Amino acid sequence: MATKKKIVKQKLVKKVVVKKPAKPKLKPKKEILAGEVTHYFDHIKVAVIKLKAPLVMGGDIRIVGGQDTDFKQKVQSMEVEHKKISKAKKGQEVGMKVQEKVRDGYKVFKVD
Repeated sequence: MATKKKIVKQKLVKKVVVKKPAKPKLKPKKEILAGEVTHYFDHIKVAVIKLKAPLVMGGDIRIVGGQDTDFKQKVQSMEVEHKKISKAKKGQEVGMKVQEKVRDGYKVFKVD
């Protein structure tokens, strides 16, 4: 009697690499020069800023200067001659609470 050999067919399986969809590119935030620090009161952490652009409460700002200072914060308080304000116009000098120590001449940018 003749023996039959069993032939096993092997299926070739290709590996399919599924690429993840690319993350949507975030729109870079635009920064506008909003003003410059003219004075800093260390004991109450308030900076006096001469504005070159209008500023509103709740807006985001970035303060840059020196070698180590570059931080972002929200505008949480603004005052003109000891009166709280919610909007400041170009040309005004406003007092603003800041998170870190700043010095005269540091630049303030409005982040949109």
